[in-house]
Amino acid sequence: MTMNYLVVGGGGREHALARALSCNPESVLYAVMSSANPGITALCRDYLIASETDSDAIVSYARRQQIDYAVIGPEAPLHAGVSDALLDCGIGCLGPTRAAAQIETDKAFCRRLMKEYQIDGLPAYRIFFDPEEAALFINSHEEDVVIKPIGLTGGKGVKVMGEQVDRAGACEYARSIQGGMVIEERLLGEEFTLMAFVDGNSLVPMPLVQDHKRAFVGDTGPNTGGMGSYSMPDHGLPFVEGAEYAAALRIMHDVVSALDRLGAPYRGILYGQFMNTASGPKVIEFNARFGDPEAMNVLSILSSDFSEIAIRVAEGDLRQSDVSFENKATVCKYMVPAGYPDNPVGGDRIGLPKQHDALLYYANVEEKDGYIRTRTSRSLAFVGVGETLEDAERIAEAAASSVTGNIRYRPDIGKNTTLNDRINHMKELR
Repeated sequence: MTMNYLVVGGGGREHALARALSCNPESVLYAVMSSANPGITALCRDYLIASETDSDAIVSYARRQQIDYAVIGPEAPLHAGVSDALLDCGIGCLGPTRAAAQIETDKAFCRRLMKEYQIDGLPAYRIFFDPEEAALFINSHEEDVVIKPIGLTGGKGVKVMGEQVDRAGACEYARSIQGGMVIEERLLGEEFTLMAFVDGNSLVPMPLVQDHKRAFVGDTGPNTGGMGSYSMPDHGLPFVEGAEYAAALRIMHDVVSALDRLGAPYRGILYGQFMNTASGPKVIEFNARFGDPEAMNVLSILSSDFSEIAIRVAEGDLRQSDVSFENKATVCKYMVPAGYPDNPVGGDRIGLPKQHDALLYYANVEEKDGYIRTRTSRSLAFVGVGETLEDAERIAEAAASSVTGNIRYRPDIGKNTTLNDRINHMKELR
């Protein structure tokens, strides 16, 4: 039976969503995005260029195209209530309501929820709405802290004292924040991502992924939206032990249960960003959608029907048997314009390899005069899929290294040397 699906968003994550939906020949795709992503437009019957937070425009377009189900990619539309507006007119959504999405869009809400419902993995924290009070706390606090604006920052608003800024810089940053902030203890360990499909009650996990946020080789430089990521054939990570994985999954279940008890049942993708510490996993943050780039890792090896999963999540009857992944490794390498993230240069022509074995996902690029050109955010990603991490990395690297133009990437992502550093780091902490 033919179904009409709407993808909201125009980045690399949304290209992965559109590709996964298109694997079902009976899925007819439509999209709303702020600028035309050539990978998404090639898969769609029709698309609308509009603000991804314009609920009225999105609902009007969805009605006109007789959309059955919508898949929301980014966080901004969730915060703007796009899911609520679509649900109000009878269109099912793979994306939580605005109330449930507060788990991402309001960091103070997240911490208070965890505290009220006594959910494990909560770091020590304080919430401040007065910048001067926050600066005074930082100055009087002996330990290093992490400063997080309460609202959305596109993954780039967190400052880590002792790593990115000194005490004076931390105070200066706190004074610059409008609208409140959460100041937390600095956690030491290895980060990992656990994403899950959630239908309001059931929670079905996806393979673990590790993202690389720093701009340059060796995890140096400023934070970015994510320079790339990898996953392993067994769907775990070698520095996350079985008990630690079970603890992280239990935290995810407890958060879904708490939201339900609060009157905000969760349907969509729940993304848990954890720091694996010497005392077990601690919650860095939750996101109310697929990660970018992590979506490209897991959706590239999804062996079940994503369109059917979207329906079952929206209807509240997801089963474990509905979700399966290939036992393969993935390595994602993002190509970014020169100067990214601080002073990105857009408008340059990109030359892509004519032949490669990787999956190509377009992100922030434009197709102009028959050429792909950079814009000012992450441009495109190559995902290698292989029997081993070495195989997957080799495939992604061969494609990424063949790109020409004023563009760069991190060649160390997915390398065994990089992974061994993570493993040894956790051994030292334990």
